[in-house]
Amino acid sequence: MQSDISLARVKQFPRLMWILLFGSFITRGSYYMVWPFLAVILYERFGLSATNVGLILSSAALLSVLVSFIGSALSDRIGRQKMMYGAGVLYIISFSLLAEADSVAGFALVITLCSIATSLWRPLVSALIGDIIHESQTRELAMQSLYFIVNVGCAVGPIAGVWLGLTGEQSSFYITTVAFAILLLLLWWGFVNHEFTQATHPGQFGEEGNTANSGSDDQAASGMRHTLRVLASDRLLQSLILANVICMFIFGQMDGSLVQYLSRAGVPNVLELISSMIFANAMIIITCQFLLLKLMAHWSLVKRIQVALVLLIASQLWMGLNPVDLFWGWIGAVIVMSLAEAVLFPTMNVHIDRIAPRHLRGAYFGASSFYEFGFALAPLGGGIVLDLLNGSWLFLGCAALTLLVMYLYSKLENLSRPDFATERVEH
Repeated sequence: MQSDISLARVKQFPRLMWILLFGSFITRGSYYMVWPFLAVILYERFGLSATNVGLILSSAALLSVLVSFIGSALSDRIGRQKMMYGAGVLYIISFSLLAEADSVAGFALVITLCSIATSLWRPLVSALIGDIIHESQTRELAMQSLYFIVNVGCAVGPIAGVWLGLTGEQSSFYITTVAFAILLLLLWWGFVNHEFTQATHPGQFGEEGNTANSGSDDQAASGMRHTLRVLASDRLLQSLILANVICMFIFGQMDGSLVQYLSRAGVPNVLELISSMIFANAMIIITCQFLLLKLMAHWSLVKRIQVALVLLIASQLWMGLNPVDLFWGWIGAVIVMSLAEAVLFPTMNVHIDRIAPRHLRGAYFGASSFYEFGFALAPLGGGIVLDLLNGSWLFLGCAALTLLVMYLYSKLENLSRPDFATERVEH
């Protein structure tokens, strides 16, 4: 199936989709004013080793992945609205607490809550897009647009933080809580005014009288067992998850390990360099994402991903060989990595959307949250390598791991899948 980028497609977005886009912009922008600098805060305030910082970030992320999968699968049963409201409230509470944390234990606990809220929210939004937009090409463009607007927020956030003097300031997390409160109010209004059609699977929104509210606990448990059985028999999904876990481990080095590496190496103007890399990353995605999508519109998803993986290998080799104090060398490596990301990340969501059966969309997007195991393990794995070896070994190793990802993607189309029609009838 080829992609279609046109104004006519954009005009088909429902009002609720525009709310998701606006909300993603304001929440991501405020989030990126300070979150990437957490590793610096923990190092400078408490003098923690790279491994200890990585352990805090990885432990929080690992727990959040498990919670995210359960929450996303339950959203098919108890309703997307209720799960999103719950995740949003947790977001507001946890980020408010993060603005006030003043001990290692406090940071560890609150970072875990923040990670859980974030990991719950992302797959719920992706599943909701599938619920409210039924035409496949329009839905693909909506997912590409969501990723685009998130990166606009990522670009604006660090720069706005610099202008406001908030970059790396813990108190700026209060801005994130206000942004999310605004988003929840807009979502409530959007849900109330959106006309949900019969094409939407019952139970996804939790209306009165539907299966979300009328089923017994035994039925819910049976449904969860059925979902797990289907996921366990989908070999394509399992291989896709493994490939993307490795891929996310590689990308995750930029958020934690690269920042630690540069901070501990005594790079001049390290905060300026980190902000510049975040800005360059976001700007490349903003300017190139739809251009690349247009150029690759007639390519299969797997072919697009393989090309992006070649760029990813090049970026990791560049980082591994770049002199630590060469400012523009780091920016150049991030630009190449960002080109890979501009293709890979939105394509991953589209890939899941195409392989997921309608009645298990929440479960499949929840299963895709296992990708986050890669991000979760990245700070710990990277921290250990930094303590035992150095940054060059870390990035050269990531280049080698990318070759494994390419191999896994090359085998995807030959893997077995369940008969979803039969599974649903039996259930």
